[in-house]
Amino acid sequence: MVHKKDFPIFQAHPNLVYLDSAATSQKPRQVIDAITQFYSQENASINRGLYQLGAQASQKYRAVREKVAHFIHAKSDKEIVFTSGTTDGINLVAQSFLRPQLKAGDEVLISSMEHHANLIPWQQVCKMAGAELKIIPIKEDGTLDQVAFKALINERTKMLAIVHISNTLGTINPVKKLIEVAHQKGIPVLVDAAQSAAHYPLDVQDWDADFLVFSGHKIFGPTGIGILYGKTEHLTPMQPIRYGGDMITRVQFQETQFADIPKRFEAGTGNIAGVIGLGAAIDYIKHLDRKGVAQYLKDLSQYAAGALQSIEGLKIIGQAAQKSALHSFILQDIHPHDIATFLGADHIAVRAGNHCTQPLMDAWGLPGTVRASFSIYNTREDVDRLVESLKNIQSFFG
Repeated sequence: MVHKKDFPIFQAHPNLVYLDSAATSQKPRQVIDAITQFYSQENASINRGLYQLGAQASQKYRAVREKVAHFIHAKSDKEIVFTSGTTDGINLVAQSFLRPQLKAGDEVLISSMEHHANLIPWQQVCKMAGAELKIIPIKEDGTLDQVAFKALINERTKMLAIVHISNTLGTINPVKKLIEVAHQKGIPVLVDAAQSAAHYPLDVQDWDADFLVFSGHKIFGPTGIGILYGKTEHLTPMQPIRYGGDMITRVQFQETQFADIPKRFEAGTGNIAGVIGLGAAIDYIKHLDRKGVAQYLKDLSQYAAGALQSIEGLKIIGQAAQKSALHSFILQDIHPHDIATFLGADHIAVRAGNHCTQPLMDAWGLPGTVRASFSIYNTREDVDRLVESLKNIQSFFG
């Protein structure tokens, strides 16, 4: 089930143990080749080029929108907006969907495990409107406090924005159940699927999600490209927050008519190579044995948890029963940055710090954690090397 051979970076760096996929995934040859082929053999702008290369680029670009719709089980490709990433998609919903209807006294609900990208946009629109940002607490094991959630959600709540999988704790939230509770009160829900799209099936219709966002670079695709899914009834009345070419039907000096969804939200020349690379990444994922991948990562994660916890003084932060292949930990009083630096010297790539969840770290009194996140190119040997290096670091610090 290991697919390391598909990823050229491991041929270039044979000693590399890459445990930072929660930050960005490595890229398979298929994605690299698709982008290289576009730039070397097919490069042209889209939508108005009445020549072969232009028509071919436009067709490939449109095909990826359809591919994404199928990937997340959207009703229509018109519900798929190309963005620069998860952060861009959340900001669009916050500013274009929520801000015009938000007023003083209203509330927006998020959890305390949210990435800054799913916190700051809502924080800022609340400040603009005089609304209040409410926070769902989490339990000691890193799971969402369901009782508190149901108590917090009320007639003043105008939006629920929730992460599917925590990038710091690995907790998998029961988004379908959360959406059901919110919809009973008529509250729209945005799901941050940045950490889940690579390894977990997404079904926006089954979940009944109003909005969903994810980034290409976390699903084996290129940086600078992402997806915002929105129900047609939500996207249609939304107005663009960026203006320029290719998102209009008619322009006069005093008036502009904007294009229909989704083009009205995609001002300027699109990230054509990024979209093509994203399409290749989705093709790559679809050809994997996804059930087999899920089981492999579950087994690898359990092996890693056992191995890490065998180290005296090491504590894993986040012990949810439903958890992704990710472990954040602290080791005695050794600073996470020191640990990551020493691991880096052993060619082991991890992430250290607050992982863009600073309020969570503050609440738990932590300076940060070391985070090891796993993907389809990782093995038990990678875990063994991590553990061996951690024990050496522990010995060094006495």
